[in-house]
Amino acid sequence: QVQLVESGGGLVQPGGSLRLSCAASGSFFRINAMGWYRQAPGNQRELVADISSGGNTNYADSVKGRFTISRDNAKNTVYLQMNSLKPEDMAVYYCNAALKREWFNSWATVWGQGTQVTVSS
Repeated sequence: QVQLVESGGGLVQPGGSLRLSCAASGSFFRINAMGWYRQAPGNQRELVADISSGGNTNYADSVKGRFTISRDNAKNTVYLQMNSLKPEDMAVYYCNAALKREWFNSWATVWGQGTQVTVSS
């Protein structure tokens, strides 16, 4: 069974930084795109950033210039460096990955359990 395990969330003051990590574990054939989403109370889950297997990135307008997504394919891990954090960035952050469990399977999306990011003074 494939799992995505997130870490790095916590409490930070406005203007501060956090780095989230998400590692895929278990048995799978290949991972394609990986990404980070977030969901604040009362809001829908929204894309923060994603990155292709080749390193092409995409960001929500609200985080451009402040957040950086990266990945280590050898470790099956995706990172989200968050700088200049604002109170409106406060949410549960989820990672996801598009992967194939076996070469003959279709691509499937797997989600992590989420990690809380709190931005408050």
